[in-house]
This record gives sequence, C-alpha cells and structure tokens, in this order.
Amino acid sequence: MHLSHLLLYPVLASAANILLSNDDGWAELNIRTFYNALTSSGNSVVISAPADNRSGTGSSDSTPQTVGSSGCQFNSCPGRSPATGFNASNTRFNYVNSYPVTSVKYGLSTLAPKFFDGKAALVVAGPNVGSNLGSTALISGTVGAASYAASTGGVPAIAFSGSSGSQVAWTTSPVPVYSSVYATLATTLTNALLSTSTPYLPTSVYLNVNFPSASGTCTSASKFKFVLSRVNTASSSAAADVSTCGSTRLPTESKVVGTSGCYVSVSVGNAATKGDSTAANQAVVLGKLKGILSCLP
Repeated sequence: MHLSHLLLYPVLASAANILLSNDDGWAELNIRTFYNALTSSGNSVVISAPADNRSGTGSSDSTPQTVGSSGCQFNSCPGRSPATGFNASNTRFNYVNSYPVTSVKYGLSTLAPKFFDGKAALVVAGPNVGSNLGSTALISGTVGAASYAASTGGVPAIAFSGSSGSQVAWTTSPVPVYSSVYATLATTLTNALLSTSTPYLPTSVYLNVNFPSASGTCTSASKFKFVLSRVNTASSSAAADVSTCGSTRLPTESKVVGTSGCYVSVSVGNAATKGDSTAANQAVVLGKLKGILSCLP
C-alpha cells in the first residue's frame, strides 16, 4: 500500500477490537489487505472467514465440516483439515469451513473471548469482490455476515464491497491498486465510526458500503468521496429520509456509484430485512460520519 494512502485514514488513539469476515474466503487478497490497513491504524483485528469462496450464500448457516480432499482455497490449508483452523504463522487468521454467517458466529463466540478477552466492538465484512447494490444485498454473503452481527450477534457491523477486481490469492504481488484503495477507504470509514461515542450504530443497524470502480481518475483513495445513500429506491408513498444535501430523499446506492467522480455509497441498513432503516437511524449515522460525508454534484 502506498504511503499516501496510509495517510488518508486517522490512526486511532486506542485499539478497537474488530472481527473481520467476508464471503470470498479467508485467503482472498482483499481481506488480508484490509486486515493490514486496519492493524496499521491501531486496531486489534481477528479474521474469521470461510475456508473457501462462499459468495452469494446470503444468510445461510450450517455446522462447519472437515475440509474436503482438495483443501482450502488457494492451497491455504491441506485436505482433510479440521472444520475450523488458523494460520500457523499468524493465529489471528482463522478459517471456518462453512458460510459467512457461520464464520461470524464462530468469531463472536470463540475467537473474540480468546483474542479480545470479551466482545468485539465492531464486525466488518469484505471488501467483497463485486458490488452489492440494492436487491443484491439479499443474496450477498458479505451483507449476510454483517446483518447477522448487527441483528442476532448484537454487534455493530459494516459490509464493504467494490466493483473492481477478481478473486485472487493473498500472495498476489504487487497488491493491485483496487485492493489497496478499497482497504484504505474501508479503514477510513471504519475509524471515523470508531472515533464516535458508543453505541457506534443504532440497534439492529448495519452499514452497506459500495465502492465504485478503482480505475481512470479513481486510482487514489484521496479522490473518493462518501455519500449517504439508500439501499433501494423509495416508493412514492415512503416516509421521508433524513434531510441532507438539500433533500429529504437520499440517492440510491446505484445512483451514487454510477455518478462520475469517485463516489462511495453508504447506506443505513435494517439488519433484519437488509433493506433501508428509518430516517431517525439515518440521522444518527449522518451525525457520526458527517466529517467524511459529501453530496453528489
């Protein structure tokens, strides 16, 4: 990661305990790049993610099983490995041979007491390889992991996704620009939220964050702007959203990331439905993240 990117996100005064998951797999590059960025800024982070790619599995959950004969993704664990395991050189890298939701359940129940001596302060998932905009949130394992944490797990959570890239191993070198940029942006937003008072988010609320393509003029984290958004298009009879940027109707995620100029959508989601939360909860998030939020042109 470039030094100019590292300077973008604030270094926290004290470490926050963060559980990190995804649906692309524990050995995919994006989750490891995000781990490095979060820890570099002062956080205490533990990965608990699927042993293999489990994209598109939504909120599926099942008891972890012994790893198959082919091993974990990208040869990150041998065949017939235990149902849960860790990297011998860094025991904070943990796999769960099941779904993203199951990985978060294991992380909160087993890993958090071990590494944090208690409860995780925040669960973050991703950055997912591929966008999770609008109704796609319903089938996303990344969103499933975050929404489980915020609803059943009782821990505030953020799902991050980006439109650029492909699923590649953690050993990929050099780190592609998109992975570095997305990790920096995700850490910037995470630390901005952690710099506020607790509770970090209202009960049963998660944030769904989508990054546009990291290409063209959008290849430096400093070029991107965060915009408060909606998951879904509001019906004509829907209650007003929080008032901001001169309107009482927030733009949709697709509108934000589709606008020229490197805009990142930040939606306030209902963890039970994976749709939009209330204007009151949007207002709480607006107040907490106002220092980094912008308006569309």
